[in-house]
Amino acid sequence: MKEITLNAQTRKEFGKKASRDLRRAGQIPAVFYGVEKDEKGLPVAKSIQISEKELAKLLYTPNVYIVNLVVDGKAVKAILKDLQCDFVTDRPVHVDFYEITEDKPVVIEIPVKLNGLAEGVRAGGKLALNVRKLAVKALYTQFPDTLDIDVTNLALGKAMKVGELSYEGLEIITSKEVVVCAVRMTRAARAAAAEAESNEE
Repeated sequence: MKEITLNAQTRKEFGKKASRDLRRAGQIPAVFYGVEKDEKGLPVAKSIQISEKELAKLLYTPNVYIVNLVVDGKAVKAILKDLQCDFVTDRPVHVDFYEITEDKPVVIEIPVKLNGLAEGVRAGGKLALNVRKLAVKALYTQFPDTLDIDVTNLALGKAMKVGELSYEGLEIITSKEVVVCAVRMTRAARAAAAEAESNEE
């Protein structure tokens, strides 16, 4: 999987006013959860801040990245775990990063990529992608850039569910009943089928 480096700093001021001031200055409040646990068994959290411009390199792209998060000059591997956006402007207002290691599986959403010309499309249907990403669990070193799906044999009116997919080294977390893609009937396909049926009669 692709990697990206983001620079952040330890956050020293807290509270709503401090967060608003940060955002006005182009900085986004964030929390970094490390692999170390506290006395309650919860991940140790560190309050950080990251520039909105820096964060944009991660957010405004179709790719999913492993993040080399550099906090005050010290680098760790992490994933973006949670993102909160302003419901009016859609700008990020808070993010959470989780540290990852080579020996502990993590869950991440990976983009779906459809390959091949579906049988149903050749018959006049239209291929529709229902979900753009699937949640999978694995060691981060095993994550692919995309989950490739061969749709060549997908017939007209047929759908492909998550339960039909499998990838070596990956556990798919998304429900097996979720429809990933389908070949839908178009008006032209319906008309052709009706005409063929009429000719048979």
